[in-house]
Amino acid sequence: MTLPTHGETVARAAPALDPGLPVRAGLGLKSPHFRDVLETQPDVGFFEVHAENYFVEGGPFHHALTRIRAGYALSVHGVGLSIGGAEPLDRGHLDRLARLLARYEPQSFSEHLAWCRHGGDFFNDLLPIAYDERALERVCAHIDQVQDRLRRRLLLENPATYVAFAASTLAEADFITAVVRRTGCGLLLDVNNVHVSCVNHHWDAAAYLRALPLDAVGEIHLAGFAEDRDGAGDLLLIDHHGAPVAAAVWALYAEALELTGPVATLIERDNDIPAFAVLLAEAHEAERYLAQAAVPARRARP
Repeated sequence: MTLPTHGETVARAAPALDPGLPVRAGLGLKSPHFRDVLETQPDVGFFEVHAENYFVEGGPFHHALTRIRAGYALSVHGVGLSIGGAEPLDRGHLDRLARLLARYEPQSFSEHLAWCRHGGDFFNDLLPIAYDERALERVCAHIDQVQDRLRRRLLLENPATYVAFAASTLAEADFITAVVRRTGCGLLLDVNNVHVSCVNHHWDAAAYLRALPLDAVGEIHLAGFAEDRDGAGDLLLIDHHGAPVAAAVWALYAEALELTGPVATLIERDNDIPAFAVLLAEAHEAERYLAQAAVPARRARP
């Protein structure tokens, strides 16, 4: 197959999320599974890719994604914009992102409430911020810049955190709500992150969920976590995306869906990646929750 030239839009007729069809669950698309997907055409709602893995102009990743995009809806998840950073956004990074989104026309684009760049250095992590008015102004300005450049709505993901800042003057959920209301961006509700953060900080997960702007949720993420101990010997959960979705996260997902109704849901797995069939089974389990949430009598309101 001839690879598209840089900037060429591909698969314009490929599926997208249709509001008239049942809401589906999707999977993070990993290179070990390219062949499985292409050869078996699995029953999955959509695939999601990390934007930065596709910033090159050609090569095997684009070759596979072009073919897969022709048959499936796609979402793109960024990990490198440093929206929470103290420095200006990297315009070159944003330009590459704009070209990628124009090329594949995904159903959604999401990024993290975190920072990863400072002083010209890139840190391969999603680092937390203090929640105060100064940070709120900075994050909103960055999101406005992103949405203006990309000409699309960004979904902002709630973080998994392990420390809290004494300088914070706003609760995390209140900070996220203020960002969403000021910028018009959407919310990527990562249920695993909710569980991880609430356990780590001894927050009430149900109260945290209800404090978020749930009317703005455009996608949900589910993933696995690891258990550790902090310096005081207390339980510490790590959002490592290297395990199946835990029972506690499934339960919190059901609670979230009672508040939001069915929302496109992604199973994330970035480490210790199992056979494709294992992940597909998790996606189908998520769809059972989505089907239950679609029954009006089961719906609650925040």
